[in-house]
Parts: sequence; C-alpha cells; structure tokens
Amino acid sequence: MSAFTFILVITAVFAFLVAECTLEQAKSSTFEQISYQVKNVPKEFIVKFYSKYFSDVRKSFIEARLLKENVLNWSIVSRHNLASFHPSDFDILHISEANGTLIEHILITVKAHPAVKSVVPQRYVQRFLSWNYNDTESFTYNIRHPQGVARDNHLKGVHSQHVSSSLHADVLWKLGITGKGVNVAIFDTGLTQNHPHFRNVKERTNWTNEKSLDDGVSHGTFVAGVIASSKECLGLAPDAELHIYKVFTNSQVSYTSWFLDAFNYAIYKKVNIINLSIGGPDFMDLPFVDKVLELSANNIIMVSSAGNDGPIYGTLNNPGDQSDVIGVGSINFDDKIARFSSRGMTTWELPLGYGRTGLDIVTYGSQVEGSDVRTGCRRLSGTSVSSPVVAGVAALLRSGASHKIDLVNPSSLKQVLIEGAEKLANYNIFEQGQGKLNLLKSMQLLLSYKPKISLIPSSLDFTSNYMWPYSSQPLFYGSTSAIVNVTILNGISVAGKVIGRPKWIPDLHNYGHFLKISTSYSELVWPWTGWMSVYIAVNREGQNYEGISKGRLVLVIESLPLGTNKSHQSEVALPLTIKITPKPPRHKRILWDQFHSLRYPPGYIPRDNLKIKTDPLDWRADHIHTNFRDTYVHLRNAGYYIDVLREPYTCFNPLEYGVLLIVDPEEEFFDEEIMSLEHYVYEKGLSVIVFADWYNTTVMRHIKFFDENSRQWWIPDTGGANIPALNDLLKPFRISFGDFVGEGHFKLGDHAMYYASGTTLVSFPNNEDDVVIGTNLLDQGESIITNGKSTNADSKHHVPIMGLFQTDLSSRLSTKEKFVRNTPVADDDSKMFEMPFDHTILKNRILLNDKSEKLTEGRIAVYGDSNCLDSSHMDKACYWLLTTILDFAMNSHKSMLLENLNGISEFKETNRKPLPMRISSSNLKKFSKVIRYIKNPILRCEELEWMVGTTYNMTKKIELELDSTAGNQYNVIANINSELGKITLNNDKQIADQFDFNIQISVLFMITLTLTVLIVFLLFVKGKFVFHSIK
Repeated sequence: MSAFTFILVITAVFAFLVAECTLEQAKSSTFEQISYQVKNVPKEFIVKFYSKYFSDVRKSFIEARLLKENVLNWSIVSRHNLASFHPSDFDILHISEANGTLIEHILITVKAHPAVKSVVPQRYVQRFLSWNYNDTESFTYNIRHPQGVARDNHLKGVHSQHVSSSLHADVLWKLGITGKGVNVAIFDTGLTQNHPHFRNVKERTNWTNEKSLDDGVSHGTFVAGVIASSKECLGLAPDAELHIYKVFTNSQVSYTSWFLDAFNYAIYKKVNIINLSIGGPDFMDLPFVDKVLELSANNIIMVSSAGNDGPIYGTLNNPGDQSDVIGVGSINFDDKIARFSSRGMTTWELPLGYGRTGLDIVTYGSQVEGSDVRTGCRRLSGTSVSSPVVAGVAALLRSGASHKIDLVNPSSLKQVLIEGAEKLANYNIFEQGQGKLNLLKSMQLLLSYKPKISLIPSSLDFTSNYMWPYSSQPLFYGSTSAIVNVTILNGISVAGKVIGRPKWIPDLHNYGHFLKISTSYSELVWPWTGWMSVYIAVNREGQNYEGISKGRLVLVIESLPLGTNKSHQSEVALPLTIKITPKPPRHKRILWDQFHSLRYPPGYIPRDNLKIKTDPLDWRADHIHTNFRDTYVHLRNAGYYIDVLREPYTCFNPLEYGVLLIVDPEEEFFDEEIMSLEHYVYEKGLSVIVFADWYNTTVMRHIKFFDENSRQWWIPDTGGANIPALNDLLKPFRISFGDFVGEGHFKLGDHAMYYASGTTLVSFPNNEDDVVIGTNLLDQGESIITNGKSTNADSKHHVPIMGLFQTDLSSRLSTKEKFVRNTPVADDDSKMFEMPFDHTILKNRILLNDKSEKLTEGRIAVYGDSNCLDSSHMDKACYWLLTTILDFAMNSHKSMLLENLNGISEFKETNRKPLPMRISSSNLKKFSKVIRYIKNPILRCEELEWMVGTTYNMTKKIELELDSTAGNQYNVIANINSELGKITLNNDKQIADQFDFNIQISVLFMITLTLTVLIVFLLFVKGKFVFHSIK
C-alpha cells in the first residue's frame, strides 16, 4: 500500500466515525412535542357541588334557584356515559340566548345555592402532537395521513432501547412480580380492540363524543405498551389489569367534563393507578385540580408528565406539578436530562412567593420503544413516555408488596420512588427532581417500609450545586429572605395536622445563630401531602461573617394510622446548611422587580414575541429563575448580587441597591410607588433600568377571539408589557414609550441585534449629556393588522429604541406636574388614583439609614424590547448590552460605543405622538394586585415573624406497631440484593471496559496521527530531493 493510499484509508475511517456519531445524534434528538389550545366552551358552565348526588337531585338544586328568579333559558347537558349511572358532583349548565349581564346574573344565582361549590366555564382542550427531528424541521401527526407518524423502528443503526431491560424488570419477573392484581387506568386516546400485545385489558371506556373506542392517534396504545405490553416491545408490568379511558378524540380534543366523569368512574371502579400523559399551563382549572385531589384522597396513585417545554425553566405542566401527583421528567439512555423535558419551579406561588419543586423524578423518555397502534413497535420521546414508565414501575411495586398493600398509598409510593432514586451529577433539583428512577432499590425500600413522614427536599444545603439556584448566591445581611417551599409527605394516613409550631434549632458550633428563620405552613396535611414555606435571612450579628451556618427545623405531625383509633405523632427534621458572605457594595446589588409581573393564568397575557404564533400565552412568570434564568446566570458571573422584589416599591430600602431592574412589567403601579420611585432616584441615588415590550391596542384587538359565554370579544388584558402603566411610572423623568411595534435585525457597533416585537421612545429628556439611540425597524404592528398585506410591509422606519438619562435635581418636575397620570384606567373611576402620599412610609424604612453626606442622583436607562433577555424564544441575546447599561447605571460610565451611536439631536426634531391609552375592555382589574386594591391599597410590607432559636431535645422515636410480615418477603429482598450486587459489578466492569477502550482508541489515534505526519514528512523530503535532482 502506498503512503497516499494509507492516508486516504485513514481519512475515510475517521469520516465514517464522524458520520456515524452525527447520525446517532440526529436520531437521538427525535422527540414528541405536545402543545395545547385551551378555550372556554360557548354557553356551557360546570356547576360543582359539595357532595355527590343523582342527576334528578342535582337538577332540582339548579331548578330551585333559577325558577325562583324566573330564568327559563337554560338546560342541563345530558351526559350519556357509564358515570351517569352513579352519583356525581357536577353538572353542565347550558345557557341559551342571553347577553353577558344576564349570563352573569344566572351564574350568581346558581352559585348562591348552599349545595353549589363553584360555577366555572366548561373548558375545551385540543392537543397537538408533533415529532421534531432537528431544530429546523418538524411535522405534525395527522390521523388521515399515518405515514406522518415517526415510525422509525426500522431505521438502520439504531439500537433497541427497552425500558424494561434498562430498569432490570426481569429480576422482579423471575420472582413472580409482574403487576398482577393491580388496576392501572390510562387516560389517553384509547386502545385498539384485541391488540396482540396485551393480555389483560379489563375494560375500555369512551368518554368522548366519538363512537369508536379504538385509538386513532396511536398515543394511547404506545402509553399502554410501555406499561403492560407482553410481546415484542415488553412493558414493565405485563400482567397489570388495564382500564382504558378514552378522553381524547381522534382529533385530540377533550373537555374538562369528560375528564371529571371519567375520574368519578375511576373512583367507583377502585382503580389503583392512573397514568396521565397530558399536561398544560392552566393550573387554575379548579374543577380539574380539585378532582385530582379527590382521586388522591381515594388512595389512587396519580402519575403525570412534567411537560415537553424544556430546556426553559418555569415550564412544569399541570397536573404533574401538583404535590399529590408524581411528576415525571425525561432522561436519555446515557443518563442525561432530555432537552425537551420541562423543568424549574412551579409558578403558582409567584409573584408574592417562590415556587415548589413540582418535578419529582426523572426516567427514560428518549427513543423509548412501545406498542404501535395495531401491531409491532415504534419509538417515541417525550415526558408522556416517561410517565407510563413510572406508572408501570408503580404497578410492579404494588404487586410485589401485596402483603403490605394497606401501606401503599400516594405518599408512601412517592417516598420509596424518590428515596430509591439516584442523583444525577451536574443537574440541580429543578432539573432532575429527586433523581433517576431505580426500580430495584425502590422495591427494596417498599418491602421494608414502615409508615413515616418525610420532606421534599429532605434537607436544605445551599453549598451543594444540586440546590441551584440557592447555591448560586450566598445570603448576607440586608438581602431579601430566601424562600424554600417544602412538601410534606404523610405516608401514615390521608389526613394529618401540624402540632404546635415548627421549632428552629440553630447549631451554635456552626454559626447557626447568624440565621433568621420564619415559617408558614398548612396546618392540615391532606390528602397525603402538605406544605411548609421556609424563609431564611441573615441577622445583624452575621453581617461581617463569611462561611457556613447550620441548624435544623423540627416539625411534629399527628396522624391516624389506618385500622387504628389511636393518633400517632411523628417528628421530622429539616437540616439547613447556608452560605453567608459579608454585604456586597451597593454598586454590585440589583433588585429585580417581580411584583409587577403577571402571567397566564388567570388573565389573557399575550406572548412577548408576536412572531411565535405557536406559543400565544405568556405563562412562564418572567422570574430570574424561570425564563430569565440565563440573564441571572450572566449577572452572577459578572459579579452582581440579585434580590427579588415580591412587594410594592414602598417596601424596600433604596440605599441597599444600585439598580432597580424592571423587565417586561404587565402590572399597574400604585400612586405611592410612582412617588416613592421618583424620591428614590432624585434623593437616594437609586438607578432604574427598564426593558419594555410591545403595546398597541389595535394589535391587541387583532389577536382577539370571541367568547360566546359573555357574548364578547376576549382580547389581551395588556400588551407584551403594560406601556401605559410604565409611562405613568416614568413621567416624573419625562420618559415615555409609544405604540409603534418594531421588529428587525440591526447592529449596535459590531454587535448583531434582533428587536422582537418591541416598543419605541416617544419622549426623553433633551440634556446634552443624555443618550438616545435609534435604528431602522419594520412596522410589525401594521403587518399584523393587515395580515401581511400592507404595501409598506418591507419598508423600515428609523425609530428611537434606547435612552440613557442622568437625573438632575435642577430639572426635577414640579409636584403638581409629576403626580398627574398620563392615562387613567378606562371605564374606571379616575378618583381611584387621587390618593395622598404618606411620607411616613418612607421615614420608617429609609431615614433610619440616611447618611449625612449628599447622595448623587440616580440614572435612568430604558430599552424597548426584553426578548433579548428572555430565554423563551430568544433570537439573539443582548447580555453585553445589559452589562453596558449596568455600568452606566451603577458607575455613571457611558461606553464609547453608545456615545458614538448617540442620536439625541435628531430625536429632538421628531414629532411627538400621542401616548398609548389603556384598553377599555381589559379584564386586568379582575386579577391585578394593584387595581383591585387601589381604593384601599394593601401596602403592608412583608412582615415575617422570626422564630426564636431553641435547644434541640430529640423526642424518643415511636415506631408504628405493625403486623409481622409473613411469606417470602426476606427471600425476595435477598434476591433483589443479590441482583443489585451483580448489576453494580456489571456496571463497574462496563465503566472500566469503556475507560480501557477510550484509552486504546486515544493511543491508536496518536499512533495513527504520528505515522501520518511521519509519512507526509517523508513524502515531502522525497519530493524535495527529486525536485533538486531534476533541477
């Protein structure tokens, strides 16, 4: 072989290896996306009762109220399904022709009946399944075109991924543990009759308006296969008894009432486990949420997917984010969190609090094999795949602990699952929950289980990366309190209560006395779960300390164990390990305004990027630990310390912070806040940075839809940001935004930028030292209004998008001028804004820290688009711009780049346009924290009751008296232990073999590379010698 041929062969080999790696990566990225469209059903309302009654009794309740008011245009919607033969706790009320006022009167009348718990709109849900192969190419499954489904089981080079073998389910099968006797209900798209993979389908029921029980989508069949297939692609519990509930049509449409009827029937049938491979952002569909609690109270174990909206934080779906449901995320077969897996805290508690760890556990959900719609297997990815994995495991666990069946409940099963889970390296609690599912370890734990109380998380260690974001920033004296929401799991009984108050025991040997601790908690622990919020701060004694502080919280819970009349008290401890640092300087401290952020639900808060039509709602809460997580990481890496403001502006000390950062606010502002901020900036040296978003009432009306319940058009309650409210806030500084919606790519110096649905400046101070920067943008608003048919769709407009302003007391507006709002809320009493300002609010919070020296006035910086900081649909990040603006706001330093781009002189010449008005049809007043209380403002600041530390006196642990276990329990445990030992040895051997293989490959590569270089060198020398010989 010649040297040249040798080089070609080596190159071909490496090219083949690279191609194989690329192909494998492409295949592994296939995943299922589920998006939802949720609407209210025209003229239909769910009437929820406190108890369950037969249909004629329920109708008599409604009839008694409406006939008394002489209301005749109503009827009860008949529901012809199996649940109709049993008592129910709801009816569907249909109201015929009526205007919005009459409908509201009818609903109030029905709600007044003492047997009625609530009256809410009937919900319509349409689910859209799609499978993405890469970031730029996707297709949606259509039942009329089955070839569109991602049936890639015949692809060459793709290794079979059997979940049952990866979780070592065969170990339990050999011991006779196969899911026998466990009733598993699957709420999905149905199952084909006599499917060859299933040997124990007990019942198929249809809750939709279709006639067929069969699965026309294939999603329900796949889910059932992961749980209980007995052929080809084996499920985890092949002998489990399947109860198929078809709650989605072949068009993937469902209604809340269908789920409620099916849930009630599941309670009557006494199913043990329900799998819900569904989810969505609406955690305020109260009938659905309440029914999930009732299912749990009836000892039904609920398993649900976390959602496929990753890798963005704050994307957990309901009901997987409920504490009494097992929420499941996805990993690949190489134990890495799947990119699509939803993550982050729950957003129910925002903006006034902090979210919970709604994600409980992760397991395989990428390229998993399951049953196809009629026969054979297919491969799918998504958290809706991971959910049935856990449901199948739950069935195995329950069948393997038949001698302890009375001890298996939603909490005890969750306890053994999370305690048996393995923590994954390099992932935090909000990404992996309590870790990777381990079937055999959980089986061990359940076989030796004794009822107990436990906590999620079991400890608060702020020094561990697993506890990000708590580990990302140490606490210090003067910082806002950190909040951790702890879930209480009661494995003893469905109901319990907290006895007394939690106790705080500081570890005096480890500086625990430097911590301040406060708690709030649910006194009643029901069903099976409760909660405790822990507030952590540093006291004055610790203001100069740097290091670790420790202590523990102790909680006592009283329960009534099953089968006894004697209550039992359990004591559970929560250890705390907290990082503390001395207070950083003011110019390194940022206060993030969370109080003025709103999200869906409950209101129609539209998307910030109008181009993203597939994600119409702003539902990720706009928190630094949700969709602005990457911005937070950037700021921390730059050395800044960020606190989160969960209350009005009158509640913080401006002398503690260099900058108040206001990003994408949708909320209104109290008059006291507007006046306080002006005071903070001019007299306390606080700087303000605003990143706004689009606002245009015509565009808002264009993205409306008709709600036949109220016979009105439902339009967004505000724009991407509440620009009229922002203009009121910034009026004392002569700054205002307009309603031009700009979009386009441009450059700031060498930095490529993208303006995604942003607003523009209308007015700005005209001082010589100030900076106004403009650029050429498309009129996206006009394009939307005209559906892209505008003749000027491609023409750009030069508009101002950013401004930097150094405030000066000499140019401060007069009192009379600055306290008049630009735009009062339409259709509301304007007097609600004419409220006196009580300066004692400031006196108590600020003047105690006032210094004798004069403070420099603060600075204002504004930019019209926040999408470049929002990870949700970011095109181009602008973290560099944020850092540049922060340098100006903190240190009064203007970068040469921005100085060179300054166009304030040309901005002076532009014509001033009218300011945008609030939209009169907005429902913001129904859920706004400001508008609801503006006549009687609740400006009480967060006042926590700090606990007094006490010494630790551990109560003697009292074990529950349980019957001795009969049968072969210990033999089963011994067999599992033996198999676990073999698996561990095998894994260690595989790791060692892989390590050796990697070394061999590296050595071979180096030898090959050396020989290649040597041969090339010899050829070069030979060629040079020949050349000289010829010469």
